[in-house]
Amino acid sequence: MTRPQGTIAPILTPFENDGRIARDLWISHAKWVLDQGAHFLSPFGTTGEALSLSVRERVQALEWLIEAGISPSQLMPGTGVTALPETVELSTHAVGLGCAGVMVLPSFFYTAAGDNGQARYYSELIERVASPAMRMILYHIPQNSGVPVSPALTAKLNEAFPEIVVAYKDSAGDWNNTAAVITAAPKVAVFPSSEAQLTRGLASGAAGCISATVNLNAAAIRALYDATIAGKDVADADAAIKAFRKIIQDAGLIPAMKAVLAVRSGDRRWLNLRAPHENATLENGERLLAALGPSADHIGRRS
Repeated sequence: MTRPQGTIAPILTPFENDGRIARDLWISHAKWVLDQGAHFLSPFGTTGEALSLSVRERVQALEWLIEAGISPSQLMPGTGVTALPETVELSTHAVGLGCAGVMVLPSFFYTAAGDNGQARYYSELIERVASPAMRMILYHIPQNSGVPVSPALTAKLNEAFPEIVVAYKDSAGDWNNTAAVITAAPKVAVFPSSEAQLTRGLASGAAGCISATVNLNAAAIRALYDATIAGKDVADADAAIKAFRKIIQDAGLIPAMKAVLAVRSGDRRWLNLRAPHENATLENGERLLAALGPSADHIGRRS
């Protein structure tokens, strides 16, 4: 795989009541999302509360997935943190396990560094990992990180490392930026903000979607992706997945999805989030399931 394509879930991270990652829920949820049709999983994205997890926790939890039988060829973990040595450590670990890719935030906090500073950060990361097997997804989420990954920076990195910098995740929600990256770096697989832009993105040369709500709605999103690629009429399916997404997004993506899973699974550990987030509630899960109606009937069911 040179350029990733398809539907990718930045999976939720479940926690025990004492704050540890709940290994059994982590594995079972990952397998369920894949069984529902997701092409790939991206552990330790924003949806997975990645920046609330330690380096050691990420290393261990990634190994748990592989030990449970999930192929590393279906895993694209987030590995970007502010400290370059830790990003190198996480990326080297993932590449060594055979993961399909690593999704890397720019180095944030020093927001004045600009494209030149970020180019240095990404270049040194690639040079220190020093593996031709590395495949990198640049992660643009400036509303959280405070630092953009610009179209020009994307093009520069892809030109310098054409076999390594192969994809771009745009979580800004700005279609103009997505389109600009597609134009500036046509050899890069670009993933728009969510499935709400999936059909528009595919029509414009994008690669699919990396979206929080693939955690709950993978089958419908995968079906929309497949039908769009096949040239079928997807108007009704597109409207349905957008309506599903809006209900969850308006309620706050992470606590909303955890609340729904807590209700459907009967396992209250799904209500746990790490500080600074507040925990989810069963009441909110019940309300969301009522709002979703039959479109949520599949949640919690095993194929």
